[in-house]
Amino acid sequence: MSKFINPFTDYGFKLIFGREVSKNLLIEFLNDLLEGERVITDLTFLNNEQLPDYPEGRGIIYDVYCTTDTGEKIIVEMQNRMQSNFKERSIFYLSRAIVNQGRTGHDWKFEIKAVYGVFLMNFIMDKNIKLRTDVILADKETGELFSEKFRQIFIALPLFKKSEEECETNFERWIYILNNMETLKRLPFKARKAVFEKLEEIADVASMSPKERELYDNSVKVYRDYLVTMDAAEKEGIKKGMEEGLKKGLEEGLEEGLKKGLKKGREEALNIFQTAIDMKKQGIDNQLIAEKTGLPLSLIESLK
Repeated sequence: MSKFINPFTDYGFKLIFGREVSKNLLIEFLNDLLEGERVITDLTFLNNEQLPDYPEGRGIIYDVYCTTDTGEKIIVEMQNRMQSNFKERSIFYLSRAIVNQGRTGHDWKFEIKAVYGVFLMNFIMDKNIKLRTDVILADKETGELFSEKFRQIFIALPLFKKSEEECETNFERWIYILNNMETLKRLPFKARKAVFEKLEEIADVASMSPKERELYDNSVKVYRDYLVTMDAAEKEGIKKGMEEGLKKGLEEGLEEGLKKGLKKGREEALNIFQTAIDMKKQGIDNQLIAEKTGLPLSLIESLK
């Protein structure tokens, strides 16, 4: 059993970044992320039900929604797998946070606060080779900032390869810990930054109450079941897609045919999961859904 929680699970992620008792962890993380730009002194957690529902992401996407002491809206998201239209969805989420600031009446003058989207990705997005991608609204030709009201930060966790000794900034130390937390016997960097000592206390599995441990264990099971199931479904889908791709390759060119096969395979895997969600909404028995889709019963039971 690991000493520290897995931050890539729903409960683990929110235990660290989504509770009032651990609010300072999120503040410190965001300040290290935005070092040199601004300093956040306080946060208020908002109901993330204000964010649009995204059934395809249940089990692998976890959100924390909050506002700063000066009114900026921040969405922090952990995502474990690439999803269809991922970039578009991230834009939509932030756009909704802007639209929700609107007020009726003649007195409102479109005085919106900035929105930030911080996306921790446990995968590599497209052909990206950067650990961190900062997206802003800027002039295409000059690069001059057009507006500071919309900001996205994408962090591709698998691209971080530094060892503990090679970490130079607090941002790098955060990423190192998140990437390796479940396998660590102790949390490093406590002498450099006091917040890591607090993180060690909160993330210690042994410090959980029986109820917290039960919730965490269930979260881990759902996370693992989902990944295993999606891997199997994706491989089967890719196999079928590759067969079609090879056939099309004779007509369209082998490389293009294989690309289409891979894409179709991933789509088929996601369709299986969406089918389970639709059946659940119709009130169909969980056991029957599991039998029809091939998904684990524990995963079906976790769907809402």
